Amino acid sequence: MGFDQDNDYLDSSFLPGQGGPKPPSGPPPHPPYPPQAYPPYPKPRKRSSISRIFWGLVFGLSFLANVGLFLLLIGLVAFVATGRTRFYEEAVVREGPRTDKIVLVHVDGVIGDDQADYVYRQLQTARKDRNVRAVIVGVNSPGGTISGSDRIYQEVLRYRQETGQPAVAFMQGMAASGGYYASVACDRIIAEPTAITGSIGVVMSYFVFQELLENKLGIQPVYLAEGAKKDWPSSFREPKQEELDYIEERLLTPAYERFIEIVQAGRSSALSPDQVRKLADGSIFVAPQALEERLIDEIGYLDDAVEAVLSLAGLLDAQVVEYRKPFSFMDMLSVEGRSALKLNRSTLYELSTPQVLYLWSAF
Repeated sequence: MGFDQDNDYLDSSFLPGQGGPKPPSGPPPHPPYPPQAYPPYPKPRKRSSISRIFWGLVFGLSFLANVGLFLLLIGLVAFVATGRTRFYEEAVVREGPRTDKIVLVHVDGVIGDDQADYVYRQLQTARKDRNVRAVIVGVNSPGGTISGSDRIYQEVLRYRQETGQPAVAFMQGMAASGGYYASVACDRIIAEPTAITGSIGVVMSYFVFQELLENKLGIQPVYLAEGAKKDWPSSFREPKQEELDYIEERLLTPAYERFIEIVQAGRSSALSPDQVRKLADGSIFVAPQALEERLIDEIGYLDDAVEAVLSLAGLLDAQVVEYRKPFSFMDMLSVEGRSALKLNRSTLYELSTPQVLYLWSAF
């Protein structure tokens, strides 16, 4: 039998008479999947204006804090490098030869311990300058504490005695009570035409909280003391006349007599003791009246005070300077602490304790 190579490779399902191609076995094929539709990608939401403002503030404050710390570091390095020898910077008030200087020392505002320290440091700085020939004490103050006024008086007097330099007091808007007390330490007193001075006397004030505590707040204070006069006077009850007489004898009268003695010593060439005592009734005077009563020596302005101190120092001209405290970052950081009212034990003590003052108050 012959072998047909081509026919042996033919599938029998395609031979004639075999019924055509056989259908495929198994389940019918799955129709193709339609393309899946995905939801559209949501658009990014815009940040709210509040969020933008918040993060802007955060980054802004962070930047400022870093700048502040950097500047503070520079300030501390400079402070350590230069030391603590320069408390003030010298500023020229009136031009003149630098070899001869007149220092304008300021006494401004209500006098207290801080003001007395300020005057002390100004005079200490003047002592260290070999070119200083005299000082002008510029006073613009209604007075203040007894101790502060007396310290300024003593510092000016001691400066004159130790250096041999003259000092002229220059009264500006006001030099009353403790301001006048400090002024009589100088060789001469010159006042602006509108200056208010005088008020030689002493005043004491304190608060009585009894009605506020008991009737308004319902608080009954309890205060125990050993010694009949230990709590005279008390802020928790109305004072008795005996208590007021006691305070006048022990506090007011000695302070008043001290004031009169200081004025007598400072104005001995112009006023007798009897004249001083007559003027020491607490009266205030404007400059023309004070000149008539010989409480001051001259009416004028700063240039007149400069000419007066030049004459006393035997100079024809001089450079007038003043000392200004330089700005420091420590001062900036402590502003909030100084301005805040701290209701602590010291504050309560000051409010409840009688304050004896060389102070003129118009209210």
